[in-house]
Amino acid sequence: MNKFLSFAFLLIISNLSAQQRPKLVVGIVVDQMKMEYLYRFQSDFSENGFKRLMKEGYTFQNTHYNYMPTYTAPGHASIYTGTTPATHGIVGNEWFSRKLGKDVYCTDDASVQTIGDGTKEEGEMSPKNLLSTTITDELRLATNFKGKVIGMSLKDRGAILPAGHFANWAFWYSKTGSFISSTFYGTALPDWVTQFNNEKHFMPYINKGWDLLKPKETYDESLPDDNIYEGKPNGAKPIFPYDLKSAYTVKNDAGILRSTPYGNDLLEEFAKTAIDKEQLGKDNITDFLTVSFSSTDYMGHILGPRSMELQDTYLRLDNTIADFLAYLDKTVGKGNYLLFLTADHAGAENAKFLNDNKYNVINIETKEIVKGLKKFSTDTFGEDLVWNYSNFNLFVDKEKIKIKGLEVSKVKQAFKDYLMTQDQVKRVYSEEEILANTGTDYYLNCIAKGYDATQDGDLIILDKPGYIEYGATGTSHGTPYSYDTHVPLLFFGWNIKPGQTSDRKVITEIAPTIAQKIKVALPNGTEAQVLTEILDK
Repeated sequence: MNKFLSFAFLLIISNLSAQQRPKLVVGIVVDQMKMEYLYRFQSDFSENGFKRLMKEGYTFQNTHYNYMPTYTAPGHASIYTGTTPATHGIVGNEWFSRKLGKDVYCTDDASVQTIGDGTKEEGEMSPKNLLSTTITDELRLATNFKGKVIGMSLKDRGAILPAGHFANWAFWYSKTGSFISSTFYGTALPDWVTQFNNEKHFMPYINKGWDLLKPKETYDESLPDDNIYEGKPNGAKPIFPYDLKSAYTVKNDAGILRSTPYGNDLLEEFAKTAIDKEQLGKDNITDFLTVSFSSTDYMGHILGPRSMELQDTYLRLDNTIADFLAYLDKTVGKGNYLLFLTADHAGAENAKFLNDNKYNVINIETKEIVKGLKKFSTDTFGEDLVWNYSNFNLFVDKEKIKIKGLEVSKVKQAFKDYLMTQDQVKRVYSEEEILANTGTDYYLNCIAKGYDATQDGDLIILDKPGYIEYGATGTSHGTPYSYDTHVPLLFFGWNIKPGQTSDRKVITEIAPTIAQKIKVALPNGTEAQVLTEILDK
């Protein structure tokens, strides 16, 4: 009898413990999604996608990135670590490292190899450059590595950085049309991934091509098709319908799917297969699935935020989200999963579009900035003292400066004075100013939070609002201005009450909030500010 009572007591305690966490946490990142899109396209959304998340979940309407540069890799890292590049070390997608004296890609790792049907370079990836733990790491530790963590995206960085250091797997898309991984995670792909790849799920999308989802008059929130602000997706004229089969035949590259809405659809298929085959959310030990939808970013960069193609991508993504929620309801169960949706950054308006509408801004190509810096240096010092310019960072060549007998501080000041004469430049901050930041200068504070003294430059350039360092078509991002920082943040599901707030929040509050909500340790670099609105049941 005592044994029976003891067993019953343990079972009750076990069940009470299990109720402290959902069966599955799902993190969704939509690459380059502006909060504005939830409103601009809302009348054309279904009731079961974004609208359902907003109606049944909690909407943070005023969430921002709190650092510069606002790029994909720092965004994913910041969402999941709860801190900024100054701490987690991912200061760009790729960057010039002063410590190493060479370019670094955020997830490069020459010590690992590709597994799966991908090229050698595509799979030499791991999270080794990420210096902080993630919320996914902390879940693995809290469950004694019994809770599964799987990350996935079309982009390697969108899969690897959210999944963290201790993930069971991270999978990303190859130009072969397969999802691949690296030997950081295992020696061979799981059988279900191999089967999925062998079935060539990408081909039906390519074969059917891409036309508008809805009647053309639906797209009155966008500019006309084939306008002058659009680039050429996969080299094609930017006009519907798109013949993907011909593009695939010419390029022999399944990567063309990235620049269509179907990249998101393929990823959702893969996510549902992962939930099924890995049995995610099937027991009382919490699992974590990270899903990063990347096609939105490709479309934004190539075609811009006012294109019909981008609007169509979001209307289709809305359907994809609706289908995914229905799948989670059925397989994991309503109320058993906690889901959040956000973005890794937003995006600027096309500068030429703004200029044509009487806002006096322009686009500036990076190569022209570099050309001007080098000419100034040669004219002033008789030699090119520019070591590197990238990601708004200027590195001066201290070895050359020393050989010429010049003072580094005076050389930096000269470059700073020159840059301040350029039409697009608002401020230039030196390394010394950045490291002495007191928090009183908003933009300096953003730069300081994105600055790693072992890797970043001698001077950081802040352009004026509206200017963009990019080509004449499409758009980009990277600044601390609201058009790049303002992203959606929606929580839905397990222990989430419906509601909304317009109070300003920052992206680094997501990870510690989840840690508090599911009762695991905080990621080790987090600033530990939380979203109290969803912590109260």
